[in-house]
Parts: sequence; C-alpha cells; structure tokens
Amino acid sequence: MNVQRLLIALGLLILMAGIAWPILSRSGLGRLPGDVVIHRGNTFYFPLVTCLLVSIALSVLFWPFNR
Repeated sequence: MNVQRLLIALGLLILMAGIAWPILSRSGLGRLPGDVVIHRGNTFYFPLVTCLLVSIALSVLFWPFNR
C-alpha cells in the first residue's frame, strides 16, 4: 500500500513540474548570477545559485510537515 501511494505522489509531482515548467522557464531560473557556464568547444553548465534557491525553497516548504 505504501509503494502505491509513493508512486501516485511521484506521478503527481512530475505532473505539477511539467505544468509549471513553461512558467518557471520564463521567470529566469537557471540564468541567475552565480550559475556556472564554461564555453570551450562543448558547453558546461552548472546552475549553482539556482540549485541553492530551489533547495532553500523546498526546505521551507516541507519544514512544517517534518514537525
């Protein structure tokens, strides 16, 4: 029973991310100052600041559920 709930929750999370993707892509996330981009033949991109902001936002969002 727990695996079923986990899969349903994961599916809903993926659905919400898919719906929110166009909105988030226009907001500038992924192009913040501090995101690392190296152009040498190939392009290496690591969104460091974006990852930190998303991590902080998710931590604040889920903090009340952990209490």
